[in-house]
Amino acid sequence: MGPGIPQSKSEWIDEIAEAYRDAEEAIPFGRFTEEDIGEKDLFHMAPAICLKFRGIRRTKAKLEKVTEAVLSSYLATKDSIGHILDDHHISFAFCYLASYFALDLVDEHKVNEIMAHIETHRKELAEAISKND
Repeated sequence: MGPGIPQSKSEWIDEIAEAYRDAEEAIPFGRFTEEDIGEKDLFHMAPAICLKFRGIRRTKAKLEKVTEAVLSSYLATKDSIGHILDDHHISFAFCYLASYFALDLVDEHKVNEIMAHIETHRKELAEAISKND
C-alpha cells in the first residue's frame, strides 16, 4: 500500500468519516442545481472523494472507470444483501472502500476486513462522522 493509506481500522474509520463529511458539504448545493441531494445519495460521491483524498489526478476517464466499478459492486451487493446498504454511512463506506479497490490501492481481502469491522462498529463510524473537527 502506498503512503498515506490508512493502516489501522481506526484510521480507516477516521478517513471514511472525513470523506463522508466532505460529501455532506454538497447537500446544500443541490438546490442550485434543482437536485434533491440527501444523505441517501452521498455514496455516489465516494469515488470522486477517494481520488481527491489520495491526491490522484481526477480525469474524466479515471473518474468514470472508478465510478462504474464502484456502482457495479454496489448494485451487485445491494441485490444480494441490500438491507445493510440501507444505512447511509455503511453504503458510503462500502463505495469509498470499493473505490480504493478499483484504483488497486487495496486488495479484496482488505476491503472485506474493513467492511466487516465497520458493520460491527457502526456506532463508532457514526460518532466519527458527527464530530466536528
